[in-house]
Amino acid sequence: MGSVWSQVVGQPEAVGVLTASASAAASIVDGTFGGGPTSAVAHAWLFTGPPGSGRSVAAKAFAAALQCETGTGCGSCSGCRTTMAGTHADVHVVVPEGLSISVAEMRSLVQVAAKRPTGARWQVVIITDADRLTEGAANALLKAVEEPPERTVFLLAAPSDHPEDVPVTIRSRCRHLGLRTPSAAAIAEVLQSRDGVPADMATWAASVCGGHVGRARRLATDEAARTRRDSVLRIPLNLRRLADVFDCADDLVKAAEADANEVSGARDEAEKEALKTAMGHGGTGKGAATATRGSAAALKELERRQKSRATRTQRDAIDLALVDLAGFYRDVLVASSGSGATLNHPDRERDARQAAGAWTQESTLRRLEAVLACREAMELNVKPRIAIEAMLTALHFG
Repeated sequence: MGSVWSQVVGQPEAVGVLTASASAAASIVDGTFGGGPTSAVAHAWLFTGPPGSGRSVAAKAFAAALQCETGTGCGSCSGCRTTMAGTHADVHVVVPEGLSISVAEMRSLVQVAAKRPTGARWQVVIITDADRLTEGAANALLKAVEEPPERTVFLLAAPSDHPEDVPVTIRSRCRHLGLRTPSAAAIAEVLQSRDGVPADMATWAASVCGGHVGRARRLATDEAARTRRDSVLRIPLNLRRLADVFDCADDLVKAAEADANEVSGARDEAEKEALKTAMGHGGTGKGAATATRGSAAALKELERRQKSRATRTQRDAIDLALVDLAGFYRDVLVASSGSGATLNHPDRERDARQAAGAWTQESTLRRLEAVLACREAMELNVKPRIAIEAMLTALHFG
């Protein structure tokens, strides 16, 4: 593989900052650092940026560079390869599978982070969605960030450094690194060079992904994802009758449920079987019956976590559909104003111009506001079907 920094798309300034810091960290490990104590290298970082900018990817690449045997993130040494593969013993990644990160999970992680690194380099903790920390979890993390162990680095990723995303007390103890939306050209290039996507498909996916690298890759490689996007973008012009509202709502919810099942179905069963095996299910020796009875609570807890993960996946799928809808109404406003701004969905330009000719700008704005209100309702845990039906009703009447 190439350098770990090749994974960070369209962020040359950020890569420069992180490479310099990784180099300083390597000199500390080697005993050649001449710039003062180890505190000269930031012990906590906050990566912010819009969705798809690669916050967690940049954090992971930086973690690999900290474990790199050359100190630059070469991508070929054992430290780089195991970190990028998610198997390095001193790199701990928190990816919230439910709606939030609990205090128990964070306390457990803080205890692990307090240990000395087994590989004699750095203990690294990556929290990919720091905005999902509960108040208790944030407080537990704050204590660790206030008094960090000598060789531990915390890497937090969040949409912004706003207090609603990251508490000020934690933000003030982190070095902030803001990422930007990568250009369509940079995304298309990486799809071709890294994923082997044909040039035409890569260019199209990069132009409609809204600057989200992961979304571009999925659209370029998954026909089902392209089909779901098309069905969502047909909604605005297909709401001709009130009955269409309920049909479209049903389609949206079912598509999100299917997406969640696709992501977690096989994984759920594998996790259950692994837990049953670990707890002695199917055993015939002494104590097998006791072990089987004792596994009931563990299985129940696993099912609870899986249900929370499925809910999160379903809501993420719905939110992605809402982002596409919001982008379409923005395109309608661009078309009606005669602006030369780049469209979010250039392949739907004809539909946007048709809508611009049929709707007033005021009604288009009301429709856009209805989509944004639906996103807010979902964040407040309103039932998806209720929030979507309310939105589609507003879209129908304009």
